[in-house]
Amino acid sequence: METSATFTYKGQTHPLSDPRTWAGTPIESFMRAWTDDKSYVTGHTSGSTGLPKEIELDKKAMSASARLTNQHFGLSEGKTILLCLSTDYIAGKMVIVRALEGNLRLVVTDTSSLPEWEDRIDFAALVPMQVEKLLHQNAESKKRLSEIGTIIIGGSPLSKQLQKELVEAGCQSAYTTYGMTETLSHVAVAGIDGSGDLNYQALKGITFTTDNRGCLVIKAPHIQAEPLITNDVVELKSDREFVWKGRWDNVVNSGGVKLFPEAIEKKIAHLIDRRFYLTGEEDERLGSQLVLKIEGDEIGIQELEKLRAHISESVGKYEQPRKIIFVQHFQETRTGKVKRT
Repeated sequence: METSATFTYKGQTHPLSDPRTWAGTPIESFMRAWTDDKSYVTGHTSGSTGLPKEIELDKKAMSASARLTNQHFGLSEGKTILLCLSTDYIAGKMVIVRALEGNLRLVVTDTSSLPEWEDRIDFAALVPMQVEKLLHQNAESKKRLSEIGTIIIGGSPLSKQLQKELVEAGCQSAYTTYGMTETLSHVAVAGIDGSGDLNYQALKGITFTTDNRGCLVIKAPHIQAEPLITNDVVELKSDREFVWKGRWDNVVNSGGVKLFPEAIEKKIAHLIDRRFYLTGEEDERLGSQLVLKIEGDEIGIQELEKLRAHISESVGKYEQPRKIIFVQHFQETRTGKVKRT
């Protein structure tokens, strides 16, 4: 393995090329798989293109994807990048591959919702939960976040409120990403400016179309020859730009009107200070009706009526939930995403 990349863990810096230094660190499992004789490493799909399953991730394609990200964000030799994600998933795996491909310095932390580091970081990949914790924990954690050169955020949608707080905290170069295991991390990024409007721009060499459902089709020759068909409904701006609307799996057909829960959720996020989601429920007259589920204890009748009134002012005629249900605790996936039940 020819690379001059290094990794720093618990204050000790070692060459990434030296297997003797991996033992007992968060990168050990991935590095042993990366340097074995196989042409692939094993991963698990996210469900964006179908039911989650185990797949083989081609090492050459992963390297090509890493080089594309390094080029897009100007990650040249010697730059410092942060690994605070689990290497069980594609996002964490690709952080290491970027370091290897770019001869970068990798700062490794133990996986946590509130990661800690001391070094000056040029580039970091985070999930929304980590962003929220770092912004809200204390002044020091917010300062550390704001001092990162470039932040990319993926895994699940980032709320408008967190986008606004990131900008207010002084994070001048922050992006949300679009990607999945099948695309070997992100294929498009959207700059965060605090407005909540996210236009995803393709990385170099990648183009988009849509199928007859309005779902995104990705053409990424560095990954695979055939286009990749997703279950993500988008508004295509050009063959290199789109706005994400929601998951085809989650679309609610209510009286012949197609409703996109994720798009409506963005409109009402500022009204609800708990976790919530919109989903469909069978209805004899409409086929399906839109239902709002909120985590935690029920609220009083007057508060509920106020919430209904505020929601009515924030959404379109057909986008108003017909029922509001309180659930004590939401079910979650292995990666902490809420299951829409």
